[in-house]
Amino acid sequence: MIKPGEFVQTRIRPMELKDVQRVHQIDVASFALPWPERSYRFEILENPASHNFVIEVVPDDQEPVIAGMIVMWFILDEAHIGTIAIDELYRRLGLGRLLLAESLLDAHQRGIRQSFLEVRSSNQAAQRLYEQFGFQVVGIRPRYYKNNGEDALLMTLKPVEPERLEMLCNRQRPANPGK
Repeated sequence: MIKPGEFVQTRIRPMELKDVQRVHQIDVASFALPWPERSYRFEILENPASHNFVIEVVPDDQEPVIAGMIVMWFILDEAHIGTIAIDELYRRLGLGRLLLAESLLDAHQRGIRQSFLEVRSSNQAAQRLYEQFGFQVVGIRPRYYKNNGEDALLMTLKPVEPERLEMLCNRQRPANPGK
């Protein structure tokens, strides 16, 4: 396994069937209620509303390693983020932010104008990430998580702002940093 700092670039690409085992490993390590592998296969093969990506880290002269994934569903002009996770080894390196920003940019280019998701009320790190994008808490789904009855916060991003996403992707810098 590649260690943080040993990779020289990242690549985001559509999730493929060959990725399901690794994606499931990340899911199991990240969540108390992971999706079964068959759910990822369904999303890739059978769900036309599903848009799924992986982020890979690419070291010098080695094969890429999947470091994270996202599953989104596009319905009319909305994107519902079903799941997003980064392998624990690669967290706090900006990969989750990059994956989410690139995925939302792709969604915007396909006509998506708003996005929503559910997040555990205890998952402060994820909430901070989503707030960087402009997501706001608009509701609570009581006892949403079956394993412990924890509430989910319903967060919405409306409208999707491509300029903000570009900045979060580090494609452009603010014109007046510090102001």
